[in-house]
Amino acid sequence: MIYSKQHKVISVSEKAHPLLLSYLQQKGMKMRLISNLNGSMIGTHADLYYCQMGETVYHAPNKIPGKDYPGDSVYNAACTGIFFIHNTKITSPDLITEAKKKGMIIINVKQGYAKCNCAVIDKNSIITSDAGIAKKCCEYNRSNGSDTAHETIECLLIRPGHIALEGFKYGFIGGASGRIGDEIIFNGDLSLHPDYIIIRNFITERGLKLKYFDQYPLTDIGSIVCGSELIRV
Repeated sequence: MIYSKQHKVISVSEKAHPLLLSYLQQKGMKMRLISNLNGSMIGTHADLYYCQMGETVYHAPNKIPGKDYPGDSVYNAACTGIFFIHNTKITSPDLITEAKKKGMIIINVKQGYAKCNCAVIDKNSIITSDAGIAKKCCEYNRSNGSDTAHETIECLLIRPGHIALEGFKYGFIGGASGRIGDEIIFNGDLSLHPDYIIIRNFITERGLKLKYFDQYPLTDIGSIVCGSELIRV
């Protein structure tokens, strides 16, 4: 498999709020607005088409995900740079191959929309409302707790809901956020989330900045994906 490395790009839904888009444009990187490529209700979500592993983003341009689950979630893995979290029964084989090449630790979960459900904070930390993902992370830590050579993953479990998603009862923390540099950016008013304080502290305790917009509700738009792209050619 051959990949062509591209410049750093911010990929985000064309439905993202204008205040967020304006803020992202100030970062001075190329912007890509995602239109509805698969015809589904979440077809503008960047995390269906692009998988970020650390500072690198993978995309297979000739393999647009299907309209329905699980075909639409083959690229929706949550990757911290060290940990690769996804339902590996449905993961695109090329992503698994790349994760193994990088020496990433693969955590198999039931959730196909793993990236939607996980805000990736740093190489060892995520925030999620998915109890199954949190349990799997805890099990991994316990099984390797006595081995100092193993990396551990810190998982903050928050209450589900309190995040808007067009056409659905509620959205998810990963889909409402993204990391650019040393800043975790949220699409909307994070301060109204009932777990705001612990979310804020979890982020700032890791030396990261926090940005959100109190002018509109916290909304899942399919993640803010940012990194140098590797595109299969």
